[in-house]
Amino acid sequence: MCSETPRTYFGDTPLVEPIRITDASEVVFGDAADVLPARQSREAVAVFTQPGVPARVAREIVAGLEGVRTVVGELADREASKELDAVGEMYDVLADFNLGRHDTIIGVGGGAATDVAGFVAATWLRGVESVLVPTTTLAAVDAAIGGKTGINRRGKNLVGAFWNPSRVVVDLNLLSQLPEEILREGTSEILKAGLLADPAIVDEYARAGLKANLEVVVPRAIAVKADVVRDDLQERGRRAILNFGHTVGHAVEILAPLPHGHAVSVGMVAAAVISNSRYGFDHRWLTALLFDLGLPVAAAGVSLAAAVELCQRDKKRTAEGIRMVLLRDVGDPVVEPVTLPELEGAMRAIGLS
Repeated sequence: MCSETPRTYFGDTPLVEPIRITDASEVVFGDAADVLPARQSREAVAVFTQPGVPARVAREIVAGLEGVRTVVGELADREASKELDAVGEMYDVLADFNLGRHDTIIGVGGGAATDVAGFVAATWLRGVESVLVPTTTLAAVDAAIGGKTGINRRGKNLVGAFWNPSRVVVDLNLLSQLPEEILREGTSEILKAGLLADPAIVDEYARAGLKANLEVVVPRAIAVKADVVRDDLQERGRRAILNFGHTVGHAVEILAPLPHGHAVSVGMVAAAVISNSRYGFDHRWLTALLFDLGLPVAAAGVSLAAAVELCQRDKKRTAEGIRMVLLRDVGDPVVEPVTLPELEGAMRAIGLS
């Protein structure tokens, strides 16, 4: 449990909690005990936790819910929680519990947990309050921030809704105690934020590798995403830059299969290859940085044809073709349609055949 509010910085400006995304959506740094925003009309809370969440986190959350009816449900592990059958079981819990329109759903766990808890909150009774407690670095800097919710149906996150949580609680002390492999998986999303808009994050990882200071890189990455989302809640413009590495990454995630953060690492290499051919971006430098962090930079054995098919089904496609986020330089992203030969060339560069 954090003994005091962490002092964190974005640029030269102290980050005063909370970080606002909208007037009704905030990110706070602290511990899980003080999870709910103050509100008089709330009568009940449903808490959904993911396997692997430290027991003390769930205990602290429930202990802080005095005065309201509470039910606790366990999600399936990782992406299995985002299948329709698993989502149906969550709806059954809410129906049996009689969760009302003025009540709250709390999602606790990694990116899959925050995705599905947010989706269920967006769709139960046409929308109830959600609060998210991410327990991995990947969820803390990406999945829990910005109101994108989703479940899987013949592709990743093809069914979803924009539904901002009223509060996201990020426990930096908890994140600092994560196993190295879980910490590493989230590193790709933190580094992505740096590549898009904050070179200081990139510099910190180049300097310290996986020992990068989480009290620096996590709030900075959240601040990058909050700044983008604040201007474009429903991804009609600038928010699309946050998909860097995700077009090819989502296909690799399904086909390899790989954990999301690892797949994004591979996808960033593919995007960097096209960025090199169009703008001279140094894809070898980025590949070496990801490799030094212990992240995968290739997906040998994955079918190129199957990956292309998934990319063509991806929700980011437009009438112009498959859109990808490319880098002209660190901090200078652009969203452009890519040709099929470019896409296939990038996939071959990461080992697909």
